[in-house]
Amino acid sequence: MTEEEVVVDAKVNGCETKADAANHAPPEAGDAAQHEDLIVEKSGHEAPQTTRLYKRRWMIVLLFSCYSLSNSFQWIQYGIIGNIFMKFYDVDAFTIDWMSMIYMLTYIPFIFPVTWLLDKKGLRIVALVATALNCAGTWIKVASVKPHLFAVTFLGQFCCSLAQVFILGMPSTIASVWFGSEEVSTACSIGVFGNQLGIAIGFLVPPILVPNVDDVDELAHHISIMFYITAGVATLLFILVVFVFQERPKLPPTQAQAIARSIPSEQYSYMASIRRLLRNRPFILLIITYGLNVGCFYAVGTLLNRMIIAHYPGEEVNAGRIGLTIIIAGMTGSLICGIWLDRTKTYKQTTLLVYFMSLVGMIIFAATLSLGHLWVVFITAGALGFFMTGYLPLGFEFAVELTFPESEGTSSGLLNCSAQVFGIIFTICQGKIIDSFGTLAGNIFLCVFLLIGTIMTGLIKSELRRQNANHLAKAAAEGQMSGQDYGATSLLSKPRTPASQI
Repeated sequence: MTEEEVVVDAKVNGCETKADAANHAPPEAGDAAQHEDLIVEKSGHEAPQTTRLYKRRWMIVLLFSCYSLSNSFQWIQYGIIGNIFMKFYDVDAFTIDWMSMIYMLTYIPFIFPVTWLLDKKGLRIVALVATALNCAGTWIKVASVKPHLFAVTFLGQFCCSLAQVFILGMPSTIASVWFGSEEVSTACSIGVFGNQLGIAIGFLVPPILVPNVDDVDELAHHISIMFYITAGVATLLFILVVFVFQERPKLPPTQAQAIARSIPSEQYSYMASIRRLLRNRPFILLIITYGLNVGCFYAVGTLLNRMIIAHYPGEEVNAGRIGLTIIIAGMTGSLICGIWLDRTKTYKQTTLLVYFMSLVGMIIFAATLSLGHLWVVFITAGALGFFMTGYLPLGFEFAVELTFPESEGTSSGLLNCSAQVFGIIFTICQGKIIDSFGTLAGNIFLCVFLLIGTIMTGLIKSELRRQNANHLAKAAAEGQMSGQDYGATSLLSKPRTPASQI
């Protein structure tokens, strides 16, 4: 790859940090076209700077993936054996549901200040706070293994849910700060996969470690073992972050990062970026549809134990295995969808197809749950997970296309916020419907909203702004290599296609 290609590729990369956005997103920029002009202008005027890739980058992203796994494991560790915790703490099912929903509720008010903190203080501070809160939460749970201490265990879960806010938005930032332009997608995937793998382990391990026994003292012993293991892992990860996790490499990995380091932070306005995003109509539609789909996934994950136990009493372990099947199939779907997008760039078509198949999968899962054959449930749950969880990276990538050149972290934060809101609503409503009318009615409730989301996805206008910027920057590089005047002045002097027509 030539030096010019390296510069262009680094500038138009999709996994940008907020600092990257500062290069081309001044506080009062009018629209995407102006931002793209600034990108092209910089590619024509900035001299290439020294860049380097450090082996330590893989340690950083793997460490992040591990503590993300530790945190996401705890999201579902109560819900997947909800009937056991109901008996131990003498609380109702709705109270146990809140042990998962607290993750969603905490995210909503705290995501914006945490994103601001990431902008201002950087990766290391956010990583330290995340692992410290996660570690504190696990040890609080260790102290809560008595039937009258439910409030204490809830406090521990709240600390872990607060830690999650400092974790979900970090993969793209780590990738952009540490990795080269040809590695960022892989780095992002490793970070996201850690979260998904943690959920998968959260479905699998608690039913094995905490069997459904009647003796309260024996049950407390099993719960205590699970909490001690979790606390030990969280403590080790916190220590590793303190001594290993580094803010950024000495030399930047890409030209985009090199330029970003020289830009004063006051040139970027977080609130101005939010305002621009909220005026982007296709992105607003995507916020709603993403929230509907992922909210359904959160509801299914939280209530899976109740749905399985209702039709297959005593099958807590298999309920966990079914949850594991959903996540593993979803991880496979995420990988396949990501590769497909890289090759075809058919963002809207792929997103719409996967959304529709999520609806089909939910219908089939609802229709077969009560047939009395667990092997059928495993198959239908796997199909549902493949498409519903496979939709997650599609939503993020489509959002980057619709909102370029805004920061990826900001757009993903808004998508996640929508998912948490709908997740709380759907979990509460479906839980009440299951209690009153059964699992079939509860799953039909989710199918209705997936149908609405599918229709709304079809209405999203596909404005691939990042792809357009890629073409402009590559044209500039080709012009420089051939000695022709295709630089910033030439491009900026040509009539431009309005952003709404891109």
